[in-house]
Amino acid sequence: MSVTEWGDPQGPPVVCLHGVTGHGRRFRKLGEERLASYRVVGVDYRGHGFSTWEPPWSVEQHVADLVDTADALGIAGAAWLGHSFGGKLVAELAARHPDRVERAILLDPALHIEPPVAFERAELTRTDVTFGSADEAIDARLGDGSLFTTPRAFLEEETAEHLVDSGAGRLRWQYAPGAVIVAWSEMANEPPPWPQCQTLVVTGERSWISIRVPRIANIAHVVVPGGHSVLWDDFDATADAVVRFLG
Repeated sequence: MSVTEWGDPQGPPVVCLHGVTGHGRRFRKLGEERLASYRVVGVDYRGHGFSTWEPPWSVEQHVADLVDTADALGIAGAAWLGHSFGGKLVAELAARHPDRVERAILLDPALHIEPPVAFERAELTRTDVTFGSADEAIDARLGDGSLFTTPRAFLEEETAEHLVDSGAGRLRWQYAPGAVIVAWSEMANEPPPWPQCQTLVVTGERSWISIRVPRIANIAHVVVPGGHSVLWDDFDATADAVVRFLG
């Protein structure tokens, strides 16, 4: 797996998992600016970014990859942070390897998406969509109705990290079509149990995901004003919640 690290190499580890179609470098701002005293690790998981695109792309394989990657990095237990599909993977990891997940941070987690909605979202993330320029890709992302207050500068960084040449002078996002299809199928399956460790859940008030967070002692729930992409629409509020939780 391809990983990127920020912060203090000797600090407590925080392993960050992106959403479907994303990549681990999305956590740079959080790692550099707000968690500088931690060892922050962003992972590109299978089928995304610079990691292998070889199948299988099942939840079981992703969890196995994450365990192997943590072992290779010398990380036994850690705080695990996941956005969207990454939140589902954190919960799956906590259920299967509870000793690995000391704390869980779930950012608008896609623990379960009803099949019709999952199919609709899969259609929106087709990989045959290409762009003539980075600006065109940014305009398309800002115009799809899912972002509300995301600064354009965030998406300029995203295009620099995640757009690749698709040929004939066109650009596309860097993820494997099959991995995306399988991920949406996995999100339509039964949800994993909520983590038993101390857990922070941050949800977007205007998110397209409908999630009922249980009112139990080990789970803290914070609602931020924007949509599903809480680290883009509401970076400060989300980062503040994460820092308070870890501190």
